[in-house]
Amino acid sequence: MAPKTPRSTRNPELIRGVGKFSRSKMYHKRGLWAIKAKNGGSFPQHDKKPVEVVPSVKPPKFYPADDVKKPIVNKRKPKPTKLRASITPGTVLIVLAGRFKGKRVVFLKQLTSGLLLVTGPFKINGVPLRRVNQAYVIGTSTKIDITGVNVEKFDDKYFGKKTEKKKKKAEGEFFEEEKEEKNVISQEKKDDQKSVDAALLQTIDGVADLKSYLASRFSLKEGMKPHELVF
Repeated sequence: MAPKTPRSTRNPELIRGVGKFSRSKMYHKRGLWAIKAKNGGSFPQHDKKPVEVVPSVKPPKFYPADDVKKPIVNKRKPKPTKLRASITPGTVLIVLAGRFKGKRVVFLKQLTSGLLLVTGPFKINGVPLRRVNQAYVIGTSTKIDITGVNVEKFDDKYFGKKTEKKKKKAEGEFFEEEKEEKNVISQEKKDDQKSVDAALLQTIDGVADLKSYLASRFSLKEGMKPHELVF
């Protein structure tokens, strides 16, 4: 441990608390008289920096009766979904789940959400233009040339549902049974389906047995081992 350095002072202590020189003597010894004479007989005063007064918020006396929900900040940065190497534009896929389970569809492109845009075509197997997660499809070795198909129009907003505000019911209509409204497909989507299918059917008709292959449904039969199948 380093030794303590002795404190240097102009007024050494005779005993503890009693200095050698008096207060007036130290006034002249420190040269305070010269500073006072230089500034017109008074010590210089410096303006204090303005202190920002933060208004104090008094905490509530009681806790709120209901829980106050605080929004959670989402710090997650979404990454674009990586497309499997076996899935390329024009590849025939087998749907494994959902309404069209077992159907063979043609892959057109990947959307910004990561979902796959596929079609039956509708005229062959009844599968319309729709989005499918690549986790629920199997890529086959069969591939179709789709260079003549224009799919620039289709994005995630194209498949979004239009939400309309429901009108308030009158008192007399409140107890009446509601009629189920069927999902009516717009004429624009029907025309888009026909234009896409027309370009695909020209290519499919030129390949032997491809039309019947797309129309057939995939299923496992007795004795078939899925891990040994080559699609």
